[in-house]
Amino acid sequence: MATSIAGTRYGAAPVPLSILDFAMAGKGVSPRSALADSIELARLVDRRGFSRYWIAEHHAMPGVTTSSPAMLLARLVGETRRIRLGAGGMMLPNFPPLVVAEQFGLLASFAPGRIDLGIGRAPGTDMNTAAALRRGDIGMEDFPAQLEELLHFLDGDFPEGHPYRKGEVYAVPGPKQDEENGIARSFERPPVWLLGSSDYSARLAAKRGFPFAFAAHLADQNVMIALKTYRDSFRPSAVLDRPYVIASFGVMAADDHEEASRQAWAYSHAMMRMTTRRSFVVPTPEEAETYEYTPTELRIMHMWNAKIMSGTGPQVVEKLNAWQDRVKADEFMILNLGHSQSAIYRSTELIADAYGMPKDVLGGDAA
Repeated sequence: MATSIAGTRYGAAPVPLSILDFAMAGKGVSPRSALADSIELARLVDRRGFSRYWIAEHHAMPGVTTSSPAMLLARLVGETRRIRLGAGGMMLPNFPPLVVAEQFGLLASFAPGRIDLGIGRAPGTDMNTAAALRRGDIGMEDFPAQLEELLHFLDGDFPEGHPYRKGEVYAVPGPKQDEENGIARSFERPPVWLLGSSDYSARLAAKRGFPFAFAAHLADQNVMIALKTYRDSFRPSAVLDRPYVIASFGVMAADDHEEASRQAWAYSHAMMRMTTRRSFVVPTPEEAETYEYTPTELRIMHMWNAKIMSGTGPQVVEKLNAWQDRVKADEFMILNLGHSQSAIYRSTELIADAYGMPKDVLGGDAA
């Protein structure tokens, strides 16, 4: 397996542990504050020995501030020292492949060996906003062709006769820039991950021999069949000689179980709103507790809340370990889900403590 793919395990964690972040902006929280808190969270997980810090892409959601993963990652490159940074993911139907190749080529040049490019096929938003982003007819059905084009831009290897090769269209930074400038290849392309919450991307990742990240925080009911499909169908490639799986789960740890439950319930409220075609807004725990739910809303709330592992740090880790007994992931990625950024920060600390992760792998050389 390529060393640039595998996560690093610290402490007593059974598998490497990573973070997925939305720069959550709960009700009453400004985008500026949410982004500042995410920078602090990235510094924490860099220091504590987490393997990756990935940024999700979402649009037109008041409770989420990560509309441009590449821009936030560019800031985080200078705020961290060792952790891998990446998109979890870039929703490829929203962008021309050349733009994605250039953005992540630039990031890889800033931080060689530390950038991951996770690719998804969902819109990351509602369909009206997706139409505004795309300005055309490109949709999820075109995803394999878009992915193929992106890979050619990243590798600088369009075949003979391709219009982009004849027209000398290539991504900068990238391997063709080195070639044109007459230097030895300096460009280190970021590894491409395929993301999904069903077996569609699992099949495609297996066919290409790519690593696969499954969003169990969205669809834990699909995780077993998707991972079985990926592992059974995997074809070794120049990237990987065997399957490599990240499973991401929603969590919320607190110093007591009650506070963890309150924070998770507030997040579930936002998911209920989105499910019922309202904007994604995370209320305060107090607002979520006093809201008068209809029977339908309450059923949706319980459905989403059941997907979040909440409790004290040891309780959350026990639940993660139970999932690991089932999914046998190569790496876990956790998404801390609640209203308050201070609660999200504390949840991360408590889970790291419960895993026995070091206090400071940087040896005091903090960002």
